[in-house]
Amino acid sequence: MKQYKVTVNGQSFDVSVEEMGASAAPRLQVANTSAPAAPSAAPLAPVSASSAAPVVSSSSASAGAISVKAPMPGTVMSFKVTVGQEVKRGDVLLILEAMKMENEIVAPQAGKVAALRVPVSASVNTNDPLVDLE
Repeated sequence: MKQYKVTVNGQSFDVSVEEMGASAAPRLQVANTSAPAAPSAAPLAPVSASSAAPVVSSSSASAGAISVKAPMPGTVMSFKVTVGQEVKRGDVLLILEAMKMENEIVAPQAGKVAALRVPVSASVNTNDPLVDLE
């Protein structure tokens, strides 16, 4: 029987593994060697990259103007809107390529496109302003 010490999520275990032969399944004994860990938070629901919500910054709360910011680092592939265009909540503003995936960045609210803050093919970082809406 071989003895191993295994640490999982900061909790240590002494593990004994018995070799039974090629056709038999191994038997495993585990002894907890540390205090039990605090319960972990519930797992988060998976988020697909294409549905990543852009970060929104209110530049003028009274006027309702907002700046739609990059939710992740990437490259601006194309704009789907022009300055002065009216958009509804959920309309695609631009396509941001990140990790070989094209992500639609959508309008978080209805408004009018005031400015396109970066050119096509620009590399952006998380929270860089992309489009201003008023």
